[in-house]
Amino acid sequence: QVQLVESGGGSVQPGESLKLACRASGLSLDHYAMGWFRRAPAKEREGISCLSPRDGTTYYSDSVKGRFTISRDITTNTMYLQMNSLKPEDTAVYYCATRPVKSCHMHATYYDQWGLGTQVTVSS
Repeated sequence: QVQLVESGGGSVQPGESLKLACRASGLSLDHYAMGWFRRAPAKEREGISCLSPRDGTTYYSDSVKGRFTISRDITTNTMYLQMNSLKPEDTAVYYCATRPVKSCHMHATYYDQWGLGTQVTVSS
C-alpha cells in the first residue's frame, strides 16, 4: 500500500525558512517522479516543484524559483522541499505527490499518489 506522509510545516515569519519532508512507503522514489504542490486559501492547487528520477532534473514554478529546493534521499525514501526567504504569499497547505513514471510534471492531474498535506503559514 502506497503512503506519502508530509511533515515539517509550521508558522514562521517572513524571510525565515522551513524544510518539508515527505516519507514514502510502498514505492521507491528511485522509480517515481515526485512533486510538491500547494493550495492557498481560495486559490487553485499550484504545482511548485518536481524532480525526475531519470536524470535528477528539477523544475520550479516562477513563484518559488530561487527560493525553494527539491531533493530526495533514496536511502530513506524521503523527498524534501527546502523553503527559504518565505513570504506571506507562500502560506498554503503543501502536498507531496508521486507518479509511476520517471518524468516529472508540474500539473496535479499527472500524479496519482498524494499525501494529506502540511500547513505552512508565513506571517509577521
